Amino acid sequence: MEFIPDDVTIFLNDTKVIKARIYGQKESGAKIELLLNKPYIENSFAVFIKGKVRVGTVLLFEESLCGEVLEVLEDGSRIVYFYLSNDKDKKRIDFHVLIEILNNIGHIPLPHYLNREDEKADESDYQTVFAKNYGAVAAPTASLHFTPETFKALEEKFNLHYLTLHVGAGTFKPVDCDDILAHPMHSEYFDIPKDSKEAILSDKKILAVGTTVTRTIEYFHKTKKMSGEANIFLNPLNIPKRVDYLLTNFHLPKSTLIMLVASFIGLEETLKIYEEAIKNNYRFFSYGDGMLIL
Repeated sequence: MEFIPDDVTIFLNDTKVIKARIYGQKESGAKIELLLNKPYIENSFAVFIKGKVRVGTVLLFEESLCGEVLEVLEDGSRIVYFYLSNDKDKKRIDFHVLIEILNNIGHIPLPHYLNREDEKADESDYQTVFAKNYGAVAAPTASLHFTPETFKALEEKFNLHYLTLHVGAGTFKPVDCDDILAHPMHSEYFDIPKDSKEAILSDKKILAVGTTVTRTIEYFHKTKKMSGEANIFLNPLNIPKRVDYLLTNFHLPKSTLIMLVASFIGLEETLKIYEEAIKNNYRFFSYGDGMLIL
């Protein structure tokens, strides 16, 4: 904490991870696995489903939860609406009701590279100490470094502001284009409170805790939108204009996240940092080590 400049304003993402992975079956009895990605329109949701499902397929889960496939999108995700089996009208349940059910039957959607099932401890370990607004399927991992004690010390010393960006499954999608500018950047819902907006518009230096905070601030700086879907792709050819400093983890190779790091310090310096991290056995990814870019 002693490395952070005294006069900086710190921004944090207060999104909260939902138990987005649920297991069920089709009416035929075939087992399926569903990962909720994000709300869509009219109380429907974009989801990923492991197993073959067609439009019209009905999915059955615990606690009388049912889902019906409405559409298959180009990226392989499906649009599904949920209802309760005891409702003869099949009324679509909204996001808040669905969250309550998922809290009972769902699983924390740990990143695939952890190569294990979620455990009880993940319900707290994979949430930030200031998590508030349900909607993410992945944690803003740079903030996982804060314990209640270190976060209290941060609050006492610095000016903190919050915003919300619900991290979606697309954050793990690798860049597989020869031309990075051709990469189709995923979009994620964000919301910036009024007091945070004023802080962004001020002349204070900004430290973003995490790539999600960086993308949200930079998207606002570019569009002046306080909420909606953010899809900005920061890279060495599209550098940050408002965020000055970054606290982040060590990310997957060939990812938009490592490109974001390079947008601050250049590709050559990024490669040097990662070479040092590998040489010294730093821990990578969600439960890994962090770095502070000043």
